[in-house]
Amino acid sequence: MGLRPTLPEAVAEVFITDELQLRTPPDPDYLCEKLALQDLAQQMSDQPSQVLPRLVKLAMDICGAESAGISILEPECEQFRWFALSGVLATFEGATTPRNNSPCGVCLDHDRPVLMAHPERAYDWIRDADISVPEVLLVPLRAKGLQSVGTLWIVAGKSGHFDGGHARVMTELAAFAGMALRTIQTEERLTQALQQQETLAREMSHRVKNLFAITDSMIRMSSRSAGTKEELANTLSGRLHALASANALVRRSFGDGSDPGVNLHELIERVLRPHNHAKFCVDGPDLSLGEQATNNLALVFHELATNAAKYGALSKDSGSVTVRWLADHTTVHLSWQESGGPLTASPGALGFGSSLVATTIERIGGKIVHDWRPQGLSVQIELPLSALRP
Repeated sequence: MGLRPTLPEAVAEVFITDELQLRTPPDPDYLCEKLALQDLAQQMSDQPSQVLPRLVKLAMDICGAESAGISILEPECEQFRWFALSGVLATFEGATTPRNNSPCGVCLDHDRPVLMAHPERAYDWIRDADISVPEVLLVPLRAKGLQSVGTLWIVAGKSGHFDGGHARVMTELAAFAGMALRTIQTEERLTQALQQQETLAREMSHRVKNLFAITDSMIRMSSRSAGTKEELANTLSGRLHALASANALVRRSFGDGSDPGVNLHELIERVLRPHNHAKFCVDGPDLSLGEQATNNLALVFHELATNAAKYGALSKDSGSVTVRWLADHTTVHLSWQESGGPLTASPGALGFGSSLVATTIERIGGKIVHDWRPQGLSVQIELPLSALRP
């Protein structure tokens, strides 16, 4: 066995785990425990989301506790969050406690049942919450074969209450809780994946419709200036190849070894290149883009260019677009300005494409503002510089 972690002096004074083996437990009621586990199994089948609250209530009833709950570790925040609380401490549902300054943290460090007496003597945050805990028994919560993800704990209303029998029952219930938690998390991930797939399908449908609209616009505009069918074919072919190149930048990243990011200037020029009948001004300092930033910004500018080709400046031979950006130590300020197109007015509600742009910008911590001026759309975008970096 490995060495037990060294406890701070204040914690060592309330750490009484060895007493679990010194106290004589009553004869176990195996039938009651069996029925409890059968009840949980049925609950898992019928209502998985209610398994943890039911399990906590059973732990409290079987062990004669005053309160019980589950603390789930949130590693990124170095804290535990309380779930499915029952009994006198139920009002603290959703509360958080520090990973390295709590009985739950000690339980995970020891990786075994832990018993403490009046832990408020060692932990200021318990005392400050005006909570009196005569005894608390904690057991690690884990799914089979995985590291502990939290603790299952019960609180007694008097000292000297818990014994080794309670620790055994709690350990069995914690094992079931770990399986239940893993099942619930798997279902949540599956739901999120299905939602992402649905969003991707809508986005792809939207992009295909836009490609047909842009292609139709290219055919009509190319035919106006072409003197012969050969000239029309060459012009249209060049524009379609440019469109394909720009569209290739707008992709979903699935870890498929896609090409690395590009320079911001190059990205915008590639997106606008298919509309080479129009006048462009692209100006700003060199900014290298990571792959995710390339994907996000290509989608944003591709959508702006598509809308301009359908309704704005790029729908007219006389139209022009100016894209400028500046960067300071923390923020990139981008400006998209259209002119020379038809008169514009606010559409009222945002369509799917505009909503997609707004969502993309907000997801990476940025802001976007549309101003539908009569002379042409103006779009101002602010992005954290960190969102662009490789």
